[in-house]
Amino acid sequence: MVNEKNMTRIETDSMGTLHVPSDKYWGAQTQRALQNFHIGDERVPRPALWALGTIKRAVAHVNAELGLLEPRLAETIGAAAREVIDGTLDAHFPLPVWQTGSGTQTNMNVNEVIANRAIEMLGGEIGSKHPVHPNDHVNKSQSTNDVFPTAIHLAMIRQLQEHLKPRLSALRDAFAAKADTFTEIVKIGRTHLMDATPLTLGQEFGAWTQQLTAAEARVEAAVPGLCELPIGGTAVGTGLNTHPDYTGKVVARLASETGYPLRRAPNAFEALACRDAVLYASAALKTLATALFKIANDIRWLASGPRCGLGELQLPPNEPGSSIMPGKVNPTQCEAVTMVCAQVMGNDTTLTFANASGALQLNVFMPVIAYNALQSIQLLGDACDSFRKHCVEGIVPNREKIAQHLSESLMLVTALAPHIGYDSAAKVAQYAHEHGCTLREAAVALAVLPAAEFDTHVVPAAMTKPNL
Repeated sequence: MVNEKNMTRIETDSMGTLHVPSDKYWGAQTQRALQNFHIGDERVPRPALWALGTIKRAVAHVNAELGLLEPRLAETIGAAAREVIDGTLDAHFPLPVWQTGSGTQTNMNVNEVIANRAIEMLGGEIGSKHPVHPNDHVNKSQSTNDVFPTAIHLAMIRQLQEHLKPRLSALRDAFAAKADTFTEIVKIGRTHLMDATPLTLGQEFGAWTQQLTAAEARVEAAVPGLCELPIGGTAVGTGLNTHPDYTGKVVARLASETGYPLRRAPNAFEALACRDAVLYASAALKTLATALFKIANDIRWLASGPRCGLGELQLPPNEPGSSIMPGKVNPTQCEAVTMVCAQVMGNDTTLTFANASGALQLNVFMPVIAYNALQSIQLLGDACDSFRKHCVEGIVPNREKIAQHLSESLMLVTALAPHIGYDSAAKVAQYAHEHGCTLREAAVALAVLPAAEFDTHVVPAAMTKPNL
């Protein structure tokens, strides 16, 4: 029933009646949650809404197939769920992440929106719960306890496969291309941030390429666990109020519609009580974050300067770097990436605590698990894309600075050790450092070996590979 000013309508739930905005599809339970959870600005992520819509649509069709739902209602519920999937009803999902730990308020938000939209499609009165009821029809054969974790898994699989992996692969390929280009550039290596023996710039970029390759493999290894779905366990894992064929058919339909190799969880009780597969995936994301953090910091060190730092790499000058120092340009992409990585590491800590906090037959940290896991995937994918486009692809070596550092390094003396012994080589390095001369000059001054023999043994390019 709509009030006189057509601003609200009356809807009911098991606790009574509430005024609901007449231009919204949500119902009394969502409205009640809006009143009770004024916490933060974080909303349930769009990928989770996509997953919930996908589940509702699949379940409606399976219930019809099993003779549990009138085909006309199933088709209409499916059509309304399609609008949730496509995002056209996003304005009707206002709830914060900070709600009940099972995600019941969001599950009911989805149920109410789909029900009211389906009622509207069938020419009924929104809010009447007729001919489509949010619990009896849209939520049929389901519990929040199996729907919400299933949605988390589906949303993560989709975001990993379609958002993160293409961007991570592109970033890795950008590093690989630089590694190939810089194969012949010999430079000084550094350990403990101190001079070490030479390597090529290509080898340095190749190490970063391999880090990203390995990180991508770890992310991919997390997907099979997410493909095990809790759907069908309903409240505690027993499958109460479902048809014996329900779970298999829903999983098969979801697999067909998404194209993912989904399967039913081998133990529904375990599947409701913990989110171990999510935490495993988060660990892979955290490992990627540590790799990106290290790589971005390495690049920041090597690009430091331009005149008073290492200055071996030149980064694209994307924007002015200071409000007070004219002409300053900063490694902003490196900084953005490392901040993203810090957030992802923090998200993993939250996910660790949340997953460990399951009690008996249910984990009650579902919304924050969904939010943190999906944010990590989103941020890492975005950061990989931005880092590639605005930094890595535009990196140019400063060959003059690289050559200067290489020629001045005392650690080239390492090539002499097999020929004159460690102790004599150390004396050469110490003499050169104390007297401000070259290693060659030091070797001659100490009568360790003649200049020509020094030149034979100390060849930086030959030091970048096994050479005995």
